[in-house]
Amino acid sequence: MFDFSLLTNWIHGALTSFMPEWLAVTTECVLIGVVLLTLYALLALFYIYFERKVCAAFQCRIGPDRVGPWGLLQSFADMFKILIKELISLKYVDKFLFALAPYLVILASMLCFAVLPWGNGLQIIDFNIGIFFLIACSSIGVLGILLAGWSSANKFTLIGALRSGAQMVSYELSIGLSVLTMVAFAGTMSVGGIVEAQSDLWFIVKGHIPAIIAFIIYLIAGTAETNRGPFDLPEAESELTAGYHTEYSGIHFGFFYLAEYLNLFIVAGVATLLFFGGWMPLHIPGWDAFNGAMDLIPSFIWFIGKAIAISFIIIWFKWTFPRLRIDQLLSLEWKYLLPINLANLVLMVLIIVYGIHL
Repeated sequence: MFDFSLLTNWIHGALTSFMPEWLAVTTECVLIGVVLLTLYALLALFYIYFERKVCAAFQCRIGPDRVGPWGLLQSFADMFKILIKELISLKYVDKFLFALAPYLVILASMLCFAVLPWGNGLQIIDFNIGIFFLIACSSIGVLGILLAGWSSANKFTLIGALRSGAQMVSYELSIGLSVLTMVAFAGTMSVGGIVEAQSDLWFIVKGHIPAIIAFIIYLIAGTAETNRGPFDLPEAESELTAGYHTEYSGIHFGFFYLAEYLNLFIVAGVATLLFFGGWMPLHIPGWDAFNGAMDLIPSFIWFIGKAIAISFIIIWFKWTFPRLRIDQLLSLEWKYLLPINLANLVLMVLIIVYGIHL
C-alpha cells in the first residue's frame, strides 16, 4: 500500500531546497490549513446531499434533482444562499457571546477533524495521547451550544441549549467508556498506533463480544452526541421552533449547520478508527491473494468509505425511529447504557489479562 509520507517528505524537501526551514514549515502549515478547510466544506456539502437522497429513498421520493445533474449542485446553491443572507442583530442579545458561539462549535469540529487518520502517512497530528485530545476537543462544542442558547435571550433557545447540555454531557460518558474499552485493547492512545494494531485483523473481529458491545453503544451515544434523530431534542421543531440556533441567520446559522454534518463524519471516523482498522484494508489471515488485491485500493478510500458506510447507519436511525422524550433519553443513558458499558469494560480487561482474543 502506498505510503503518502513519501510524498509529504518530498514536498518538504522541495520547499527547504530554496527557502529557510522556518518559512518552509509555515508554508506547509498554511497549505494544510487550506486543504483541511476545503475538505471540511466539501464533506459537509456531500453529507447534506447524501442525507437528502437517503431520506428521499426511505420515503419513496426522488430528493434533490433540479440544480445540476441528479441534483448534485443543490448543496452548493444552498450554501451560496446562506452566505448572502443578512446577519440579523437582535436588540436584547449578548452580542459578543452570540457572535462567539458558532465559531466555538466550528472550532471544536475542526480540531477533531485534524486528528483523524486519513490514510497511510496522511495524518496531520499524531502524538501519544491522540484519542484523549480528540475527546477533549469534542467537548468544546457543547460550550458553543450553551452560549448560543443563553445569549439569544429567547426561552426556546435556552430550553434547547439546556437539553443539549444535559444530553451531550450524559452521552459523553458512554462514548468515553466505549473508547476506553478499545484503547485498553489496543494498549495505546496514539491514533497511528491503534491503526497499526489492526494491520492483521480489525478490532471488531479481534475483540470478540466486548468490541461488538462497545461498537453498538458507541453508535447510539455518538448519534445522541451529534444531536441527531431520534435524539434531536435540542432542536425539536414541533416544540422549540429550531432549538438553540433559532435566532441565528446567514453564515452564523451556516456554521451550526456545517458543524452538525461534520460531527456526523467525525463520529463515524472515530468508529472506523477504533473498530474497523482506520485506513487499514480488509485482511483475512491466510488469504494472501485477496489481501494483496485489497492493498491496491488507496488507504484514504478505505477510511472515507468506511466512515460514509457508518454514517449511513446513523442517518438510517434518524429516518426510522420516532423522537424520544427527554426523560426517556436520559433514562436510556443512565439506567442502561452506562451500567452495560462499565460491565463491558471489565469484561474486556479480563479478556486482555487472560489473552483470550484473536
